[in-house]
Amino acid sequence: MSERIIELKNVSKQFPSVLANDNISLHINKGEIYAIVGENGAGKSTLMKTMYGLHEPTSGEVYIKGEKIKSFSPSNSIKRGIGMVHQHFMLVPSFTIAENIVLGSEPRSKRIFSDKKKAVDIVKSLSRTYGLEVDPNAKIQDVSVGIQQRVEILKTLYKGADILILDEPTAVLTPQETEELFKVIKRLVNELDKTVIIITHKLNEVLTISDRVAVMRQGKLVDVVNTREVNEKILAELMVGREVLLEDIDKPEIKGEEVVRVKDLVVKDNRGFDALKGVSFHINKGEILGVAGIEGNGQSELTEALAGMRKIEVGHVFIKGIDATGFNPKKIRELGVAHIPEDRLVTGLSKVSSITDNILMGSQFKEEFCKNKLHLKRDKIRDYAKKLIKKFDVRTPSEDVKVGSLSGGNMQKVVIAREFSFNTEILLISQPTRGVDIGAIEFIHDQIIKKRNEGCAILLISAELDEIFRLSDRIITLYEGKVTGEFKNGEITKNEIGYYMTGNRKEQV
Repeated sequence: MSERIIELKNVSKQFPSVLANDNISLHINKGEIYAIVGENGAGKSTLMKTMYGLHEPTSGEVYIKGEKIKSFSPSNSIKRGIGMVHQHFMLVPSFTIAENIVLGSEPRSKRIFSDKKKAVDIVKSLSRTYGLEVDPNAKIQDVSVGIQQRVEILKTLYKGADILILDEPTAVLTPQETEELFKVIKRLVNELDKTVIIITHKLNEVLTISDRVAVMRQGKLVDVVNTREVNEKILAELMVGREVLLEDIDKPEIKGEEVVRVKDLVVKDNRGFDALKGVSFHINKGEILGVAGIEGNGQSELTEALAGMRKIEVGHVFIKGIDATGFNPKKIRELGVAHIPEDRLVTGLSKVSSITDNILMGSQFKEEFCKNKLHLKRDKIRDYAKKLIKKFDVRTPSEDVKVGSLSGGNMQKVVIAREFSFNTEILLISQPTRGVDIGAIEFIHDQIIKKRNEGCAILLISAELDEIFRLSDRIITLYEGKVTGEFKNGEITKNEIGYYMTGNRKEQV
């Protein structure tokens, strides 16, 4: 019988407004790769934080290596050999890799001074031992996200971890970096006797890397299954509680005319540096142009520039043949452009306003909703909101509910309902399913394809390669503000496109 390295018995965690974990019992064996999956709000993060000592359960018992935990804190968990790599890396950009890894436990010279040479030697030794190649003297700000993740893993191993909790470990990695990470994880488990727990939403990766999978839904543990006995469809249905049909989408070929042309675009980021460096592309009617790239390579600035929210330094944007360079958001919208922003809470919605008022935004002066541009026709507005709530499957008890009380998926549906209802010819869509449950993803994808099939020209920016490949007709890759490749969907694999996402060209594939 395998040794139980972590065991939870009837664990519940009650917050003031929600029961995040509801009577959960599970065990994790030494030397296995254990995945935890579930929709947003299913309780995965709370359970993970309980294992790591960030939360104390309201009831139930937690055992680490056979010992019942009485005092919950990360420092106590670290002493027991548990390390955690967070989704958002906790590194000091201006420090070297060696300085980051030993931070808080620096080797000392004469018991007083930090010994930088010894820190470098320690990191070189760790790197060799675990097969995680890094340059100890490189600064974090100068290395890729894949290397930064290696640094986070080495940090936990330096502190003596033999149980690693990885939170969304591939969220910002290219396919090549993901493949390398999986090799490292398998080596840690198979050769170095470590135990790895992965929290993720990427079911195909779960099937690739894990031994067992725990599925959570609405705070409860639905099932624990052996990975080899399930497939992506089974896991998705366990997560959602119903059949999910994330299959190939019907995309009839549409020979549409060009409606968007971007030429030699240069745009600065918030720091004043060039975020886009001469970007050019076009989009036709009835076409989805996907933009693939690791986040932070100019995608945000691109959509903001096209939507009139960010100044264009050099270059031009043509919309339906009109030079729209320098137009403000109102003028861009009047040209027939709708915009789904990447951050729904910052630029997409008003959390303190009702669903009705959020749906009305941008239409408040239309004659059907407003008399003499002064008096709103509240009954007509409410009927309109009810119609869109039903059409876009927004789960809410009332159209008067404040948007801030909705789940992430339902908030996104409100944004999509509003922007799609403008019946514009051009859609700028950024991160359409970020933080959205798998059932809502299915619905949102169907709505995007429906708009495409109606002849809408769509720019799709997504950090999810699966989403880019599923929805796009053509794909461009963006790296450090430059277009590094352009392909018809089907001309390139997800693995090959990873090279272009890191600035390499075809000859290096």
